[in-house]
Amino acid sequence: MTTQQTTALLAGLAAMVILARVLGALARRLGQPAVIGEVLAGIALGPTLCHGAVCDALLPDTTRPLLSALATVGISVFMFIVGLEWDAVLIKGSGAIAPAVSLSSVLLPFALGTALGFYLIEDHGTDDKRAFVLFIGIAMSVTAFPVLARILTDRGMAHTSLGVVALACAAIDDVLAWSLLAAVVAISGSAGTEQWRILLAVPYLLCMLFVLRPALRRAAERRTLLQFTPTVLACVLAGLLLSGAVTEWLGLHYIFGAFLFGVVLPRAGTEQLRHDVHDRLSQMNNTLLLPVFFLAAGQQVDLSALGANALMDLGLILVIAVGGKFIGAFTAARLSRMPIRQSAALATLMNTRGLTELIVLNVGLQLGFLHQELYSLMVVMAVVTTAMAGPLLTWLLRDPTNDDIARTEKRRGFRTTTT
Repeated sequence: MTTQQTTALLAGLAAMVILARVLGALARRLGQPAVIGEVLAGIALGPTLCHGAVCDALLPDTTRPLLSALATVGISVFMFIVGLEWDAVLIKGSGAIAPAVSLSSVLLPFALGTALGFYLIEDHGTDDKRAFVLFIGIAMSVTAFPVLARILTDRGMAHTSLGVVALACAAIDDVLAWSLLAAVVAISGSAGTEQWRILLAVPYLLCMLFVLRPALRRAAERRTLLQFTPTVLACVLAGLLLSGAVTEWLGLHYIFGAFLFGVVLPRAGTEQLRHDVHDRLSQMNNTLLLPVFFLAAGQQVDLSALGANALMDLGLILVIAVGGKFIGAFTAARLSRMPIRQSAALATLMNTRGLTELIVLNVGLQLGFLHQELYSLMVVMAVVTTAMAGPLLTWLLRDPTNDDIARTEKRRGFRTTTT
């Protein structure tokens, strides 16, 4: 790197970190998740405003490949943290309602999304029609577990019955959505002439779950290894990066490997260690690397030249995205005898898409499932569906910490647990 490139890179990174932090804090003051402000920071630096002149001044073209590499590391760490937070105990503690709501809130928007894909294919379709249609269905089905968890925590709802059910539903949704996306990536032939490698994905998954996970569990039983040290952190970082590298080589995306490594880390007896790893990685990742991803994502969003047809498509995308998730989750919750207001609140929470949706859309853009204009519309959908959760919850639940579900269990027969 030349002195000019180094200067531009460091100055640009500083500007991104500050802008993301300021807009994220502003979003929090307005009662929104910080990710809303951070996404808007990325869009503000993109071509939507001033045709990208601000970003061109801060980050010349010669530095952008470096930013793309940093964004890759940031998303890998984020997906590892999502996997680290994924806990099957949540699902067991939510009773039978979580699987029902999750399946309904994924399958209905997926079906509606694929139908929407057939409509959008004329104006926005790509060469791989099948992958395009399926990908639109997946994009409609996503729920952001991390953002949903933060909303519940900020509102004091994480340990209510509604909060437990919502977290369990989002956890199941994560697995379903990532599995669907992995299947679409696999059948799309994105690995090119090395497509045979995808056959190794199943053995790799089995090895991670039934060889590495038991081995890590046995290692965790040795008390000397439970203490958080730089060596342990280095091993965790190396593991998540290597796992991401393997799935990328297999013809899947690196996000699946990073997520899987977080899932296989042992839970029992490692609570403090996992907490320390989570905190240490999250601080650096959220402060430096994810703002780089938001910039990279914002560079592909151009809302400056949207015409009437694009705005009509955006309206239809919002209707399908919000309606499919809401109707699917609400119907399943009501059939499980959940009270009406709590069913509506749960359906609202399942519409939270946040950064998870951006990652899915970024995968679609990288693999050629989406073109720039449709990608831009989908990013707007992700922002709107995430931003609407807070105000709707306030309206639906006047006292979010008042656990109405628990009080109505005996009267309506609805059963759940907060353990």
